Amino acid sequence: MNILMLSSTFPYPPSRGGTEIRTFNLLKYLQQGHEVTLVTQDQGGVSDAEVKELQNWVSNLVIFPLPPEPKPTSGVASLLGKVGRFTESAIKATPPNVLYRYSPEIQAWVDAYVQEGKCDAITCEHSVNEIYIRPEFRQSVATVVNVHSSVYGWTRNHLEMKASPNALRDRVYLTLLLERYEKRYCTKFSSIVVTTDDDRQQFLKFRPDAQIEVIPNGVDLELFPYRPKDPCGYNLVFVGAMDASHNIDAVRFFSLEVLPELQKRYPDATFTIVGTRPAAEVLALAELPGVMVTGRVPSMAEYLHNSSVCVIPLRVGYGIKNKTLEAMAAGTPVVSSDRGLEGLSVDGDGVPLRALRANRVEEYVEAISRLWENPQLRDELSRNGRSLVETEYTWERIGQRYEQVLLNCRSEI
Repeated sequence: MNILMLSSTFPYPPSRGGTEIRTFNLLKYLQQGHEVTLVTQDQGGVSDAEVKELQNWVSNLVIFPLPPEPKPTSGVASLLGKVGRFTESAIKATPPNVLYRYSPEIQAWVDAYVQEGKCDAITCEHSVNEIYIRPEFRQSVATVVNVHSSVYGWTRNHLEMKASPNALRDRVYLTLLLERYEKRYCTKFSSIVVTTDDDRQQFLKFRPDAQIEVIPNGVDLELFPYRPKDPCGYNLVFVGAMDASHNIDAVRFFSLEVLPELQKRYPDATFTIVGTRPAAEVLALAELPGVMVTGRVPSMAEYLHNSSVCVIPLRVGYGIKNKTLEAMAAGTPVVSSDRGLEGLSVDGDGVPLRALRANRVEEYVEAISRLWENPQLRDELSRNGRSLVETEYTWERIGQRYEQVLLNCRSEI
């Protein structure tokens, strides 16, 4: 097939965040058996070397600039600008960030590409790219939106957990905009792809007759090889993009509330926060005893291998988590919240124990203490976690499932 892939996020290197990782690995798989044209946007900071490297993984790479940011204003002008942007969003039932990224030049390019019959299928990598799909496209090409996570469910969850950076704004958006947005755009597509069953149930409420496939994330086992040994010690690690609100909330919660309690039992306990673009709130945590903030590193796997336990204290955020799968692939025992284990079978009747659950401070202290005191338990979680990833969550397996969705949609036209 000739596949047109739309991604407003430049998906290289595949280490900047979950969107980049998922998009790159899916296009990498599809390119093996199909012609893939990728249309993306330069968000600034993309080097010539990164562009050249990404060209090796697609048949055709088309890059457009992001629209210029509006000039900053203050006072009444600033207020009127915000009111105007929200009014436009409400009228169009489209979030402001989607409208901001929208490029008329990309729209014209996509329209011409479809009209000229140059593609058999279009994939939108992340729902923000749905804006370029016209309802009539479904008559001639397979159209698939790879949602990554429901923006309605994500925002609702942040509000419920009191983790929203702007609760008033998000309440307004949730009530007046986001539900209408997801109801509207999901009707345009031949198929909807989500990463967890929670998201599937969310979209079925919006469109009961929708064709929805649950396809989780995967792991590149070459980038995350199994650890050569158990490092022992009292070293904890968290990995993720450190400008994301859910990650910021997680590491603040752990550093300020959990780690001090652990250090009462284990004075040598350390917590290393690994990931790109650490926000000011994250950098400030490095002033606490035992907390280290690295910023971007050459190899996350190295930090996972050198840590006795990976903690994933997420309290908000929908979707299956790359960080959980990557830690399991690396063989690092995982202690995680229910949110961090969403979509994964890690415990229960008839299921090998693959991670320990914790949601409250005392549960984290108890679970981590169990692992530090029991090398056999660490080894059990390490081996079982790696086995789960090798069996079900390689990008090869995930890519096959994604490819099948495209083939099925194409055959129905």
